[in-house]
Amino acid sequence: MSLRAAGIEAFGGEVTLLELPEPPPLEAGEVLIRVRAAGVANWDEFVRSGNWDVGRVPPLALGVEAAGEVVELAPDVEWPTTGMAVMTHPLPLRYQGCWADLLVAPAGLLAEKPDNASWAQGGAFPVPALTAEQVVSEALAVQSGDVMLVNGAGGVTGGMIVELAAHAGARVIATASQTNAARVMTRGAQLVIDYHDSEWVNRAISAAGSSGIRVAANAVPDGEADALRALADGGRLATITGAPPATERGIRIDDVILRPDGEQLRLLAAALAHGTLHADIGASYPLTEAARALARTATAVRGAVVLEP
Repeated sequence: MSLRAAGIEAFGGEVTLLELPEPPPLEAGEVLIRVRAAGVANWDEFVRSGNWDVGRVPPLALGVEAAGEVVELAPDVEWPTTGMAVMTHPLPLRYQGCWADLLVAPAGLLAEKPDNASWAQGGAFPVPALTAEQVVSEALAVQSGDVMLVNGAGGVTGGMIVELAAHAGARVIATASQTNAARVMTRGAQLVIDYHDSEWVNRAISAAGSSGIRVAANAVPDGEADALRALADGGRLATITGAPPATERGIRIDDVILRPDGEQLRLLAAALAHGTLHADIGASYPLTEAARALARTATAVRGAVVLEP
């Protein structure tokens, strides 16, 4: 028996269909999941190019987030139960990535998929949700009354940052395209500024009033410098795009590196179930079109891209 997957034969190689050995016997604390949907995003390009160590070397099925049904448990696993619909960000990988029919994952890194979320929504939820939570609650420690800038709120992760910050009581000023402005407003932003406006930084500063912008999150490639300009002296900036600018004016800058966290994911799953968080899907592809799906993430997509094996 072999495993049908999509991935790479070597770092930097093209994404192709792979026939991989069947999953090994489960070790303590592990479960086997039949994958129903797996997220596709720029972080998968980091893995493909060899710029993100996920604990495995090629030949490698790509994919670092998934949703599916539990089909087998290690003898010591008491939760979840067989047949449960779950979602996960299962790093480091002991076996293979999520772009495959089957996935071996630690039970501690699972969350139950809400009934009101589709397989596609569950498969594309863990990474952006965990990133947003770690930006808002950890790097920025957003509190009620904070004036916060979210640069790049039209993207999947940026939109979740807006939702979590607004839920924490922050007054959110966001940047997004005109196409995404109305949706970002419904997610909790009090003002959305078109990032194409060359004066958007000055407009954001003016809108913040005398208190100034105290916390900011950047989710735009090469947008860190603009976000830094918008911050008041002594503020805090979290960026998820790497290469943070040099600190200045007493501003603290955090380059947020995603951390797998099952407890956080379970709390975020509850927020998804209750409507505090949303998972927008922009495009779905079969496993045979994984290369096309990955290429699609480099274009403007209103929502997440997923593979549905």
